[in-house]
Amino acid sequence: MKYDVSLELTNKVEQYSFKDVAKQANGSAWVKCGNAVVLATVVVDETQSVDEDFLPLTVQYIEKTYAAGKIPGGFFKRETKPSDFETLTSRIVDRSLRPLFPKGFGYPTQITIMVFSVDKEADLQVMALNAASSALFVSNIDINKSVSATRVAKIDGEIVLNPTLSQLNNSTLDLYLSGTKEDLLMIEMRSMGGEEVEIVDEVMIDPTMGTFPISKHVSNAMSEDELINVLEIAQKNLFEANSMYEESFLPYQKEITKLDLKANQLNEMMVEFVRDNHMQDIKEAMNQMAKSERSTALRTLRKNILKENIEWEESELKLAIEKVKKEQVRSQILDERVRADGRALTEVRPISIDTNVLPSAHSSCLFTRGQTQALVVLTMGGVKDGQMYESLTDEGTKNENFMVHYNFPGFSVGEASPVMGVKRRELGHGNLAKRALEPVVNLEGDTIRLVSEILESNGSSSMATVCGGYMALCAADIPTSDVIAGVAMGMVSEGDKYAILTDIMGLEDHDGDMDFKVTGSKDGITAMQMDIKLGGISLDVLKEALYQAKDGRSHIIDIMLEAKKEIEFNDGVLPTTDFFHIDPSFIGDIIGQAGKTIREIIEKFEVAIDIDKKAGKVKITGKNKTGIAGAKEHIEGIVSKPKVQKIKYEVGQKYEGTVKRIVDFGAFVELPDGTDGLLHISKISKDRVQNVSDILSEGQKVTVEILEFKGNKISLSMI
Repeated sequence: MKYDVSLELTNKVEQYSFKDVAKQANGSAWVKCGNAVVLATVVVDETQSVDEDFLPLTVQYIEKTYAAGKIPGGFFKRETKPSDFETLTSRIVDRSLRPLFPKGFGYPTQITIMVFSVDKEADLQVMALNAASSALFVSNIDINKSVSATRVAKIDGEIVLNPTLSQLNNSTLDLYLSGTKEDLLMIEMRSMGGEEVEIVDEVMIDPTMGTFPISKHVSNAMSEDELINVLEIAQKNLFEANSMYEESFLPYQKEITKLDLKANQLNEMMVEFVRDNHMQDIKEAMNQMAKSERSTALRTLRKNILKENIEWEESELKLAIEKVKKEQVRSQILDERVRADGRALTEVRPISIDTNVLPSAHSSCLFTRGQTQALVVLTMGGVKDGQMYESLTDEGTKNENFMVHYNFPGFSVGEASPVMGVKRRELGHGNLAKRALEPVVNLEGDTIRLVSEILESNGSSSMATVCGGYMALCAADIPTSDVIAGVAMGMVSEGDKYAILTDIMGLEDHDGDMDFKVTGSKDGITAMQMDIKLGGISLDVLKEALYQAKDGRSHIIDIMLEAKKEIEFNDGVLPTTDFFHIDPSFIGDIIGQAGKTIREIIEKFEVAIDIDKKAGKVKITGKNKTGIAGAKEHIEGIVSKPKVQKIKYEVGQKYEGTVKRIVDFGAFVELPDGTDGLLHISKISKDRVQNVSDILSEGQKVTVEILEFKGNKISLSMI
């Protein structure tokens, strides 16, 4: 492959070919970075344009398993439905490129990104966006701006741009940004929790002791000031990268095909009519829309106006009413500093929290904020209950042991629609909530699944999921390193005037200029997602928004802390877990020969036991505290016994043993060091023995001789 462009960027080299493959597409780019190869194509259906006022853009990011030298697992040996990673990557590319298209562009457009070869250190999400943007830039569509992505890590306190995947695994920050030379378009950020070692001075507790290290789990939440500094560094990197892209790709740009854009369909006469005669109706409709995402008020107004003006086109009137409504929403906020529902700009809607409303679930929380309501349900499991998954950049399969699944049924917004499969939006919102909560949880071998059922929605059900998810963790008595809440922010801007809104509702999301979700503790941010509908946002305004979000978050956390005091645990169904350490040299005694001892403990106390053989960690999980306490006491009893030196047995040696168990074909005899041997029924006596129990009883002392070894098994004969 001959490459047209080779660019040395921060910590990587990208090579581009624009003329050799996929020549029938409107635009294509074959991109190589390390050993990773990605093809991005753009195709536009120029024969038709949709009538609706939206951009019919579809983005598909597709991974091929042959790219990593793998054959798909499972029954079907070809790629089937997209993985979560593929879907989330498609969503990131879509959100970044959609703002580039000119207003009125209504032609169905398909962007396809295919991974043909993988590099285990390559950031495929960054490559995907850069490839798609370059294919769009050189296409015959009238788009002359480049969008690029950069990822930022924080490793040992140092900021690293475009880290390798190995470096990212050791980072406390994962920040993904996309933007043009001038503007930030999208931000995805999460902190990554870890263990922090603190040296404690034991003299303060016991004068006879010195110092020793204590390990504690930390969320690594990032402060607002530090995040702004990091964003400033990343934005400079985006400017440099996009400048290089635009200069290098310009010679390969195809001749622009002129496409008719949808003209402004606004009928100004209708707009003036609505302004002059129906402003009060618009305000009343806005008030209803402030209470629900589904409102029939505007539709009713439209029908009433058409009765008086039967010659008018309903589609034109709908656009006119929508324009007046949007103007009123925005002017009321900017000029009067009052929102449609009467709230101040920084005011959070009323919140109520009910925990463990489901008696048979491990834990649950019904979180209600205004007209948004999420029922978040938690289920605990063992390490084997995690979701198995594969990725191109990893060897073998991995387990996801912290899951957040978000469901958005139609009835939550008053729609008569059937419940179907998981959509991109649901997957994205669940992923955001997971990134918000995961840093504060130390799983310690557990699996946790949170399911958020949205029962009502009028703005930011994803943030209700975060708050309800944290309360569900508390209601399951799961320790966390920080209290986490989330709040959705918005912004309205006209010229130099702007207003930042806390806890936006659906109306403000629809008619505003920014959708900005921030989660974290009172001290820092654990996750953030931002999409900008404007031409961009200054970092000074963003900083103001971050601090306003912090105030809103703190207000919500105070309410959550009060609700936490009222939690009553579902003791009858909530699994209980205990962790403790033992001397690793005793693990063989706990397991017993062929796992006999540990099976007996599990059956007797009705518990599950996981043992880390190297570290000596023991985890006991059961349905009640009594069983766990009994199993722990039993194990500690084994560990506290003096360790018996193992004997090297030889054929012909004689020992005194104890009959441990009688079976039809003989008896198992415990030898002096605890090893079991089999005394076959034929070796008990010289005479024929009909029933072993006629001769032997459990606990009886007998003298036996070593007859032979069969692998690890010892055969005995009674003397």
